[in-house]
Amino acid sequence: MKHTATMALMLTLGVAGVDAQQIPVNMTFSGDGTPSVIDLKHPNANTSEENLAGSGTQGPFTFRLVKASTAAPQPSTTCSGPTKVYFQDVAGAGLFRFFDGSLLMVNLTDGGDCIDFAANQAQCTLTFQVTGGTGRFQGAIGVLTFIETSTPILSDASNPPNPVFFTETGEFTGTISRGGNSRP
Repeated sequence: MKHTATMALMLTLGVAGVDAQQIPVNMTFSGDGTPSVIDLKHPNANTSEENLAGSGTQGPFTFRLVKASTAAPQPSTTCSGPTKVYFQDVAGAGLFRFFDGSLLMVNLTDGGDCIDFAANQAQCTLTFQVTGGTGRFQGAIGVLTFIETSTPILSDASNPPNPVFFTETGEFTGTISRGGNSRP
């Protein structure tokens, strides 16, 4: 009887370990970005939002991102040159909605936008901490990397004009894990 109980405990712990394994994420997207009416109240920062849709290892999804970026260019070791400026992202969060109704929540932890005026586009690299979700993502944790190319398609009437509406294409990569009986 003692050996049976020990064996049952070992099997239970082994199954829990399998359930907590890391699930790879590789998802592509497209969509739009624009300045936001939401004010994140960060000093000397501008708020923007993106509405994206795509598909990948976790299935079809939509993603909405609200973030604040520095209003003035910042020094960067990865974004340099006479036609480039870098804006650091200082706060933000995003919400994935998958077509089965599951939600996945993420908080921005690092990143920014390298704008190349000669190419008329920006390369954005962001890091997100997975903070949970609903449905198959309940209790999820992990880290996702967001890499995006953004191109302006509409500018305002100021002189010189400021881009205000953008195309967005890119990908999310990383891992998600969850302990318990179901996996993302």
